[in-house]
Amino acid sequence: MPTPLSPVPSVALIGRTNVGKSTLFNRLTESHSALVSEVAGTTRDRKEGDCLWRGRIIRIVDTGGLDADPNDDIERNVIKQAEIAIKMADIIYFVVDLNTGMLPQERDLAKKLVASKKPILVVGNKAENMGAITSVHEQQWRFPGLSVPIPVSAVRGTGVGDLLDETYDLLQKLGRPPAEISVVQAVRIAVIGKPNVGKSSLLNAILHEERFIASPIAHTTREPIDVRVNVGDRSYVFVDTAGIRKKSKVKDAGGLEEAGVERTRKILRKTDVALFVVDATEPIGAQERVLAGLLKEAHVGVIVVANKWDLVPNKTPSMINDFEKHIAASLPFISWAPILFSSALTGQRVERVFDLVDTIQEHRFTRIPDDELEAFQLAAVRAHKPSKGKGPKPPKILGIEQVDIAPPSFQVVIKAKRLDVLHPSYLRFLEHRLRGRFNLSGTSIRLGVRGIVSA
Repeated sequence: MPTPLSPVPSVALIGRTNVGKSTLFNRLTESHSALVSEVAGTTRDRKEGDCLWRGRIIRIVDTGGLDADPNDDIERNVIKQAEIAIKMADIIYFVVDLNTGMLPQERDLAKKLVASKKPILVVGNKAENMGAITSVHEQQWRFPGLSVPIPVSAVRGTGVGDLLDETYDLLQKLGRPPAEISVVQAVRIAVIGKPNVGKSSLLNAILHEERFIASPIAHTTREPIDVRVNVGDRSYVFVDTAGIRKKSKVKDAGGLEEAGVERTRKILRKTDVALFVVDATEPIGAQERVLAGLLKEAHVGVIVVANKWDLVPNKTPSMINDFEKHIAASLPFISWAPILFSSALTGQRVERVFDLVDTIQEHRFTRIPDDELEAFQLAAVRAHKPSKGKGPKPPKILGIEQVDIAPPSFQVVIKAKRLDVLHPSYLRFLEHRLRGRFNLSGTSIRLGVRGIVSA
């Protein structure tokens, strides 16, 4: 019986010893789990890690050098593990060292890899200078049946984005597209809202679908129970939100108990995407605005669930558009969140929750290449010059850099000693354009300022 394919496509790092495979593994997986050493043959077993690029995941498999001594028992196992990795991989990275030049054993290894019939990308590592970069076009790197090496520097990270772009395009052509986040790790979902909007009914409607498998996840005896839901090969954890109640006799934050607000904050700290449930039959009030502020503060993904849509009387084709405008005006903090018009009672559109969560989670892990951010910044400045904050004149914007994901986080680099010379309204302008240029629906964005004195 054939082994079922993993939902996560894999890429095996293959090459002789000491060409920088483990350093490249660490770069691709953004970790330091692979031991990096100048001593040849450090990596003896296969090592796996996940690489996240543009909101999707591939699995990277690091191996020992295939030029190991087959007469040594330990090194024979190194070769065996590398051969298993080749057999299981969707794509092979044939890693070579551009500084040392091609060695005879690499030509033999190239023949072996071509014979495997696997898709192969030749990776020219240690391309730290222009001489190394241009050397990929030299005759020595012409392996029969293989393409020109893609120059990268695993140490500095240069060229890695181009390598991943080519890898992802190739996987799409192979019918093995990179996996969604929810395939690799459970997405944590919180259902929040004021009392009596139908949070429990919505959760029950989601969990009572027969095609879902639910199981309790125990915490301590004093804590509530979260619920894991498997949908095919995807996994989700619904975070318990009980205890957020209205306090009838004490007027405080929008009618919510102070303890309830703090509890919401605590829940959101372990949440990826929040289902913000509102009652479609009632106007948006102070409690919803307080909760929207907490969602913005937590920087989680958000779906506004307009529950009880079945009870809205005299619906017209334009009513959805009118309600969306009402939500955007009433809850400007989260105007970027998609709205799901549903009914927990009838199950209307409830099944769309998981697809929306997957999409938003992908957007939360978006990583925008530097060249695209540079083009975006130049176009934004041409469209709207920087606005002056405190100071004699508007600052010069030198660039925009992405510093983190989940949520996508950026810094506007300005030529200035102090950061308040750029007016806050310009950051809102840039966020609006970022959302228009890149697909970031449902995710918050962090946008800060970094100043440098000389440039």
